[in-house]
Amino acid sequence: MFGISDYGAFSAAFLLLLFLPGPGNLALITSTTLGGLSGGLASVLGLLLGDQILLWLTVAGVAAVLKAYPSVFMVLQYMGAAYLTWLGVKMIVAKPGTGPSVKITPGHYFRETLFITLLNPKAILFYLAFFPQFIDPVQHQGVLTFVVMALTIAVLGLTYCVGVVAVTHTMAERIRARPKVAGFLQKCAGLGLIGFGLKMVLVK
Repeated sequence: MFGISDYGAFSAAFLLLLFLPGPGNLALITSTTLGGLSGGLASVLGLLLGDQILLWLTVAGVAAVLKAYPSVFMVLQYMGAAYLTWLGVKMIVAKPGTGPSVKITPGHYFRETLFITLLNPKAILFYLAFFPQFIDPVQHQGVLTFVVMALTIAVLGLTYCVGVVAVTHTMAERIRARPKVAGFLQKCAGLGLIGFGLKMVLVK
């Protein structure tokens, strides 16, 4: 199908990837909790755009360059780790009900999640390893094959992310009525971001 060797397996593999815990999922939950539906949906757009940028950078060969030059890859790793840690610390020291994105326009949530996605160089290498497994070298149709894969990722990602935002928004409405619980969960989210940042540079 459009040069994809097993479209069903490709879609299923990406769905499994979406369910894995990571900074992107945490960013969605945090943005929705602090900024409501508008913050959550802006975060969804940032994550989807980040994935599309990484996907097409991979197609363009940037992932291969990062793999060939470990020093460049390392710089990106430390940049990503520093950004996640900075966000995490701000959430931990903030008072309950506030955070790095509170009372800021949805555009801030969008940029925050976009940066979290783009500053994760391991995601680029994931695409480099993920795509070739589902490309049929005989029936490959050039750019069309990548467009179909990109659209599939966008649709699946949008469906999953909107679901996460909807569930989080429902829960957040209840949590806001209990400031102590909200403060505790906010600090847990901050620790989670710091943990992902450390994992980015310590776990190879």
